[in-house]
Amino acid sequence: MWPWSRPPVVASRKKLTAFLDEGSDIEGKYTFTGTVLLNGKFQGEIDSPDTLIIGERGVVNASVRTGTLVVNGELVGNIYASERVELTRKARVHGDVESPILVLEEGGTFEGRCRMPRPDAMNSARDATAMPLKRS
Repeated sequence: MWPWSRPPVVASRKKLTAFLDEGSDIEGKYTFTGTVLLNGKFQGEIDSPDTLIIGERGVVNASVRTGTLVVNGELVGNIYASERVELTRKARVHGDVESPILVLEEGGTFEGRCRMPRPDAMNSARDATAMPLKRS
């Protein structure tokens, strides 16, 4: 495929619901819905069923659980994505990845282990943890 005909990143077509710029330095647990672009520094835990985009100037040291994750900057920590993970050519990721789809562009760096379960297996595992056990 020619570079100029490459399809755009899935997350870039969605409207941003939050933007954390370079001046941001956050520590703790961050939960959100929608699409968030993070270009600042974050340390802690990120949890969302939707899309997180780590910008080129983003530096994240966190455990990340999202639907979709797009990394353009630096991420140190384990990743669990229920839909997909995209590591662009400028991405630097150090940690384990679990996602049914992993896209790694040429030039991006990834140091860690990868587990790619079938999407239906991930959904059934997620549903199983949400449902209480029935006792007879």
